[in-house]
Amino acid sequence: MKKMMLILACVFTVVTNANADNYRPINVSQLPEKAQTFLTTYFPEAKVSLARKEFDVTELSYDVIFTNGSKVEFDRKGEWTEVDCLTQPLPAGIVPATIEKVIKEQYPDAKATKIERDRREIDVKLSNRVELTFNKKMQLIDID
Repeated sequence: MKKMMLILACVFTVVTNANADNYRPINVSQLPEKAQTFLTTYFPEAKVSLARKEFDVTELSYDVIFTNGSKVEFDRKGEWTEVDCLTQPLPAGIVPATIEKVIKEQYPDAKATKIERDRREIDVKLSNRVELTFNKKMQLIDID
């Protein structure tokens, strides 16, 4: 049992060290074209603090962090996967119209401050700390 724990600890250490260097700083001009277009469309005045490329075992992604703390994550093709404006509302047009309609109807005083999407769901965090989850058909499936 002690040998097994020692082996697991060694494996964990090696994996952790291997993943420690998976970020590379890049220039905004090195982002995929779609990501560059997204930034100029929705964040034309924002100043970029850091742009980086993330290498994962199975994926490549990009992060852009602005000087005000807001952050945008992109997949390898330049499609956004997460936009987080902290306490500020997301720029108009990022949240799909169907989801925006649900927010306006059910939470008229709240604004979307973060949106995250993956293959199956879209999560939206509102300024009143409510988190909404939508499926790919833009149907509300969970409220947190």
